Amino acid sequence: MDVRELADLGPADRTAFFDRDAGIDAISDDVREIVDRVHEEGDVAVREFTSEFDGVELGNIDITDACGRAYEDLEDDVREAIETAADNVREFHEAQLPEDWRREFGPGRELGRRFRPIERVGVYVPGGSAAYPSSAIMGVVPAVVAGVDHVAVVTPPADELNPVTLAAIHVAGADAVYSVGGAQAIAGLAYGTETITRVQKIVGPGNKWVTAAKAAVRGDVEIDFLAGPSEVVVVADETADPDLVAAELVAQAEHDPNASVVAVTDDADTADAVAAAVNEQTAVREREDVIRGALENDASGVLLARSMSEAILFTEEYAPEHLSIIAGDEESILERIDSAGSVFLGPNTPVAAGDYASGTNHVLPTNGGARVTGGLSIETFLRSTTVQRLSAEGLTDIGDTITTLADAEGLEAHAESVRRRIEDREDDL
Repeated sequence: MDVRELADLGPADRTAFFDRDAGIDAISDDVREIVDRVHEEGDVAVREFTSEFDGVELGNIDITDACGRAYEDLEDDVREAIETAADNVREFHEAQLPEDWRREFGPGRELGRRFRPIERVGVYVPGGSAAYPSSAIMGVVPAVVAGVDHVAVVTPPADELNPVTLAAIHVAGADAVYSVGGAQAIAGLAYGTETITRVQKIVGPGNKWVTAAKAAVRGDVEIDFLAGPSEVVVVADETADPDLVAAELVAQAEHDPNASVVAVTDDADTADAVAAAVNEQTAVREREDVIRGALENDASGVLLARSMSEAILFTEEYAPEHLSIIAGDEESILERIDSAGSVFLGPNTPVAAGDYASGTNHVLPTNGGARVTGGLSIETFLRSTTVQRLSAEGLTDIGDTITTLADAEGLEAHAESVRRRIEDREDDL
């Protein structure tokens, strides 16, 4: 990994950094076919696509009971780690629960807001032969805390499902678990099949096939957001330990060769040291090939800014999924950056803490999505309703305002619905 000067980035370079996408356009037609067939054929299509894409002949699609058995068979240290992580995530999300409220906004004008959970939610948990217990915790626990009645999980099948993932789904509190992955899993949740319960909203990360399927069903079912490959930006100054900065880049690059990993600093010596440390650390990692793929990505690099202000402007425009700030005054830098999915402050706060066990959610917007939305939270699973009550005095107080605006819009019946009440009251006096 080489150092590039931020000021020297050309239009193509800037496009690579700022116009990242999930890569779903090229497969949208194929995904549409999968989604339509699952919609029409249900379990038959799910089984056929699972055999074709996963190489697995499904037995039971519903594997809810297997999750409980996996939990019982876990080694004690793994069980404890899952339970601790789930407890921390639960505690953080419980702190987000909003309270219903009402109050007077004027004489006889009582307004308020109340919150109720969505009834049925689907959570995609990446899996198959790999283990992603953290994604189960991050998707299911907030839904349960929010009070969702039915939380369904889909996770890709394998000849031997990973027991750690299954146990984490159990600990998180899912109501139903289905051994289905990819676009066919999203379609199953969106439209229901003979086995899979139809849901109202689908959340959770997945590969580009999952993301493309979420895009295809959006409108028939709500989704969280369209997430692409993982991202991290590390903002560092001359006080940062280059080895720690490099460790963040290497860790995020470990996810996917399409991951975007960036360090930006205003100190030349730090930039050089980070680049050297990245190359050194990569050589001893088990997933070296994956890491090197990400490091060679056009949207990855060590960038040297002319000032911290320039580094901050770059970061704000980038709007990273993960933002690590390792500097002498992290708080002042954070104060100037509004667009980031999750922020990690200081040398003792690795992104991996949020990935697993600090309590915050790791399902976060990518591709610049942090400019307009946040990550998975309690609000993801709630709907809000406004409530109002007017007294006769309260209606009279705003009656002229309502009728004037209604008449101006040509909605005479709206105005009459107000005048009739006010006139009836005046007639009774």
